[in-house]
Amino acid sequence: MTERTFNTSSPSITSAIFGPFDIYVSAIERAFDVKIVNRPANNEIGDCITISGDDENVQKAYEVLIYLNKMAGLNTLITDQSVDYAISMVQDNRTSDLNELDDDCFFVSSKGRPIKAKTLGQKKYVNAIKKNIITIGIGPAGTGKTFLAVAMAVKALRDKEVSRIILTRPAVEAGERLGFLPGDLQSKIDPYLRPLYDALYEMLGFESCAKYIEKMTIEIAPLAYMRGRTLDDSFIILDEAQNTTPEQMKMFLTRLGLGSKIVVTGDLTQTDLPDGKKSGLAEAVKILKDVEGISMHTFTDKDVVRHKLVQKIILAYDKYEKERKENKFQKQKRGN
Repeated sequence: MTERTFNTSSPSITSAIFGPFDIYVSAIERAFDVKIVNRPANNEIGDCITISGDDENVQKAYEVLIYLNKMAGLNTLITDQSVDYAISMVQDNRTSDLNELDDDCFFVSSKGRPIKAKTLGQKKYVNAIKKNIITIGIGPAGTGKTFLAVAMAVKALRDKEVSRIILTRPAVEAGERLGFLPGDLQSKIDPYLRPLYDALYEMLGFESCAKYIEKMTIEIAPLAYMRGRTLDDSFIILDEAQNTTPEQMKMFLTRLGLGSKIVVTGDLTQTDLPDGKKSGLAEAVKILKDVEGISMHTFTDKDVVRHKLVQKIILAYDKYEKERKENKFQKQKRGN
């Protein structure tokens, strides 16, 4: 049995680390089979946290707690997801990678919310957008692909690096029919663009966002509206790119003008194209992977920052899909 201790700087830091009803510490105890207790530190303002258990597991739990202590000290909100992420990184012997995450807030939303990378994958994605003219972000739902891209676009606009933002999506029907929706064409298209509006409202607030859109400083439009245009001095985001055709993707990428930056986001596991129709995103990844100035970034389930059940859902679907393909392969093999 081994024990290890460290002191927090204040009871509020201890409270942030332990979480409501001690749920964060309970998760660490279950993950590493250790016991964690806290008591007032001698002659100190904060508390003394003690970890006991097997030597190796105590060390791993200590590394998670030290990371959370650092985040709490920087006033970073600790959540279920951030605790689970820290545990998984330490379990994978990636503590050094975990410590690369810092409190580098690159934008503050209209509500005063600091926008920052929550995972190493997100940090690499943000850095790729900073350094490259075109960044292609691929990964499952909930990894922050679109949200971070919009934040980077608004930051570039405020810093006068670009003069306008253009957000676009292919209007592909995902099990529903545009024609059955009420209203004119714009009313039918708006639901497809709603996630982009939501991200902008988070960054700018409703009134400020509306003014930018009215002045055409921010433009939100279906992908078809991009044809025939050359987009200079713009930050352009193509969302849900897995639903583009190869022809649409080529058309979009060749809209790039002087002083502009492009971010393409998509999830190749959620394509809504008709059966047999090839995804323009999948083809672009193959064709452009070695082109200088274009960065490819792939997110994993570990980068999911929504409810932790989303990560489990993604893993369950991935497992099902692998088993389905394996069964299909085995049937074909037996048939031959």
